[in-house]
Amino acid sequence: MVSPPDETRSFGAVVRDYVALTKPRLSALVLFTAAPGMWLSGRTVDWKTFLFAMLGTAGTVGAANTINCVIERESDRFMARTAKRPLPSQRLESKHALVFALVLGLVSLPMLALGVNWLTGALGALALGSYAFVYTPLKSRTRWAMQVGAFPGALPPLMGWTAATGRIELPGLVLFGILFFWQLPHFIAIALFRKAEYQAAGLTSLPLEKGDDTARRHAVGYIVLLLPVSVAPYFVGVAGGVYLAVACVLGVGFLAVGVQGWVRKLGDGWARRLFLTSLVYLTVLFAALGLDAR
Repeated sequence: MVSPPDETRSFGAVVRDYVALTKPRLSALVLFTAAPGMWLSGRTVDWKTFLFAMLGTAGTVGAANTINCVIERESDRFMARTAKRPLPSQRLESKHALVFALVLGLVSLPMLALGVNWLTGALGALALGSYAFVYTPLKSRTRWAMQVGAFPGALPPLMGWTAATGRIELPGLVLFGILFFWQLPHFIAIALFRKAEYQAAGLTSLPLEKGDDTARRHAVGYIVLLLPVSVAPYFVGVAGGVYLAVACVLGVGFLAVGVQGWVRKLGDGWARRLFLTSLVYLTVLFAALGLDAR
């Protein structure tokens, strides 16, 4: 159903649609993982640096997500979770969305580079460019887009670390690794229970290219790779024993859900459960990181 163009609607409705282009729930998750990077560094971060880092990261992510919405506006019409977005439902025009993304990028990247430091600004530019112009076009071409997309998705905690330290160091890379490997079973779960929608939208995925059993096996494999990375904060000296215990318990639980689906060849219900488990896993893990930081 086509909605009225933006000039015939209330100001509040138009603003809500522009905010929707930034995918606010995803952006909130990004900020939730970026802040611990600063906290775990052990450095004193003044409120201005913190504010510029958070706003700059949010703006950069919002710009990348908006460009993603513009590029995928046609395929979004075929997926239940995206069909009601502002562009496929024609509540906003794509040219206006592009201007919005440009403004966000032109404000947020200098905010990171000048208000925080040049390294964090460069990582922000890398995240925006790789997500919007590499990952998004690849989604309709190859299943390897998942690994490509996990790269910019894992940069925010590293950006938090560099915002506080001005350097790329091992603990920051560990945080990057946790987010990178966590995203892969998370994405596979989505691709499994939304396989028909992906196919209708002309997007590819691991289940579509290699089958459900291969996808389930890969999900388990990535969870196995996540386990040692998730406990690494303890061994690099940024988290304590409580975090280590929580990470082990969460990892075993996450793996158990994955193995159950693989061994028993479970379907959509299990994939949704794996997806929800991944969200609980990340939330509790990063909460434990924040509470048991050294």
